[in-house]
Amino acid sequence: MHLRRSSTLMFHAALLCCAACAHGQGVAYPSKPIRFVVPQTPSGQVDTVARTVALHLSERLGQPLIVENRAGANGVIGTDAVAKAPPDGHTLLMSAQSAIVFNAVLRKSLPYDPLLDFSSITMLFETPYYLVVHPSVPARTVLELLALARTQPGKLNYATVGTGSGQHFYMEIFKGSTKTNFVHVPYKGSSQAGTDLLTGQVQVMLQGSGFTLPQARSGKIRALASTGSQRTQGMPDLPTVMEAGVPGYSASTWYGLVGPARLPRPIIDRLNREVGEILRLPAVHDKFASMDIVLSPGTPEALAERVRNEIPIFAKVVREAGIEPE
Repeated sequence: MHLRRSSTLMFHAALLCCAACAHGQGVAYPSKPIRFVVPQTPSGQVDTVARTVALHLSERLGQPLIVENRAGANGVIGTDAVAKAPPDGHTLLMSAQSAIVFNAVLRKSLPYDPLLDFSSITMLFETPYYLVVHPSVPARTVLELLALARTQPGKLNYATVGTGSGQHFYMEIFKGSTKTNFVHVPYKGSSQAGTDLLTGQVQVMLQGSGFTLPQARSGKIRALASTGSQRTQGMPDLPTVMEAGVPGYSASTWYGLVGPARLPRPIIDRLNREVGEILRLPAVHDKFASMDIVLSPGTPEALAERVRNEIPIFAKVVREAGIEPE
């Protein structure tokens, strides 16, 4: 009897010890510096957002967030590094739409599974494009551009930074939505594509605000519409593509925050809460609004659902555009 009571006491003591350990681990997170992998080169809008989030989050968590730029292979290198990291919350990824969604439909094989190898935490931001033309194009509205394309099928070229880029996908969706034919001219980067648009070698392009705003204001290009669901702060008088006559069309590239699969839910919830509060700070909002960066925190489930929904959408674009997966 005495032996049974002793065993029972030891069992309950062990349970209390384990509970205390578990509680301690939860309170202690993070217990060391956090790697924040950004699968792009340093500089530019994406890196600026990452470093702003890292600075504020470091203050809130009491540990440094070390931004690690791991560019290459359209985001595969950095994304794969996080997929294979321990799921303890000390390795996070700025997840790019291109690396998670586009690569899933453009590559025959990936070293990671976009749906299974990551824990969604929150959306970070979206940024729309602008539909722009060279001034030699006799169109000042989206409807005029569509009428021109229909009277001269296959005569207007559109530039992108490469096959399978966001510009390519969203222009193909634009073509399908409007039953028009623009000829795709892919480049290996933004510099030459932008140069050829400015010289009129190509006539049409989806471009970001960094290129569009100064060039449109100087008259070197003409912006016809922005592609988001709402007008931009950079050009508030410019209609969206939907307002300009293409119902249901919306295009923006996005970035989210994720960790490796099997990240404990308490860590996900804390990071979601802290990052959401950071993105809602007026100073942070104002810093990026002029760049047409739409900070858009949300639930982990909403980010995961967006990925699940977009993969079949862009897989259909690949099939209909005749893009051959590599």
